[in-house]
Amino acid sequence: MPDPTCWSATEQAAAIAAGRLGSEQLLELQLARIAQLAASVNAVCTLDADLARRRCREADAATARGQSWGPLHGLPITIKDAIATAGIRSTGGAEALATHVPQHDAPAVAALKAAGAIVFGKTNLPEWSGDWQSFNPMFGTTNNPWDTTRTCGGSSGGAAAAVACGMTSFELGTDIGGSVRVPSAFCGVYGHKPSFGVIPTLGYLDAPDGGGTESDVNVFGPIARSAADLELLLQVLAAPAPDRALAWQLHLPPPTVSSVRGLRVAAWLDDPSLEVDTELGGVLRAAADALAVTGAQVRHDARPALDVPAAWRLGVQLIGAAVSVGDEVDRGLSHRDWLRLHRERARLRDAWAEFFREFDVLLCPVTLTPAFAHMQDGAWDTRTIVVNGRERRYPELEGWPALIGAAYLPATATPVGRTAAGLPVGIQVVAPYLHDLTAIRVAGWLGAASGGYQVPPLASV
Repeated sequence: MPDPTCWSATEQAAAIAAGRLGSEQLLELQLARIAQLAASVNAVCTLDADLARRRCREADAATARGQSWGPLHGLPITIKDAIATAGIRSTGGAEALATHVPQHDAPAVAALKAAGAIVFGKTNLPEWSGDWQSFNPMFGTTNNPWDTTRTCGGSSGGAAAAVACGMTSFELGTDIGGSVRVPSAFCGVYGHKPSFGVIPTLGYLDAPDGGGTESDVNVFGPIARSAADLELLLQVLAAPAPDRALAWQLHLPPPTVSSVRGLRVAAWLDDPSLEVDTELGGVLRAAADALAVTGAQVRHDARPALDVPAAWRLGVQLIGAAVSVGDEVDRGLSHRDWLRLHRERARLRDAWAEFFREFDVLLCPVTLTPAFAHMQDGAWDTRTIVVNGRERRYPELEGWPALIGAAYLPATATPVGRTAAGLPVGIQVVAPYLHDLTAIRVAGWLGAASGGYQVPPLASV
């Protein structure tokens, strides 16, 4: 049998259900891949292999009896280390939680387990999920599997690298300022940032006492090797928070589009206030053109009615207000200040809703540049990055993610090609609020037209 570690999760699940692939067999192959790439990629920071082996054997026994635990039956998976996982060390990348072993799963993790998935490890991240690179004093640096001198992205960087290399069937990450979308783009995999409120985010470890409340803007989202995987996982994960489940139900609308032919696409691939790397922009334009060749109606001149610099900076402010980082002092934003920002966001959301009356989806950059070389010196607000020969402030990397995420919109990071140096390029497929399945459906068509997921050379050895 060809190595199944880099198959999509839907393919792996089908093979397990048919008895062509064992759950324990897949786990052992994934563990071997983790060991093989431990030094070069360093994506997985904690393992509980023995418990997972026992659970995988139980899954295989159930399969032999003709039983299924659910749509994810027998799939061995890892979870970002910022999400509480019962019985497995979960640290948020911070020494303050170095020995923290939760007694209970985050609701999203519990949903994956209830659907048949088997958690066997945690993936690396920056401390308190606070960077676009994934390194911390406890677990070191996670490298990009396409070029180990470069970052895998953050904060769900270990998660995206693990998915890219076949170390896990899929992953669950978090995204408040691009933390699913950026690493998915940098590592060449699919990642979905859902509409705000669709997946419960309790159990998010962003402070020593974190996990008991939900923050504005922040979402949990799946990372996988196909758009079909994302659709399956979103159907498993989408639910009201546990304290509302008695009375509330959540039913995402089906995709509003049934064919790429006639699909109404706005392609906003650069902007003076958020200038993207020229080579990256060329790959994005080629992807939009490839979608047009298959029958989509693509317009490159369409824009929402926004003051773009003000809109993305408002997003950054809202994200800043929502973030709590360890023992950091009060940021000084009063509730009245937040309400003022929230009212401004409501006006932006109205502008987005009006824009989507004319278009099914928007294509836009994930961030300004492909994966960049590791830079760990200095602080978040003192680092700089060079884009098209000009020095830019490191926090500006948040511009495109914040523009979309702080407006609560769903966005699917989709791999659409590589640079001349072989670095993956991703694009955001953005849909109207709560039309997550439309974004994912179009991401599947776009990936098929532009190459989609490819196995990194390191993982194909």
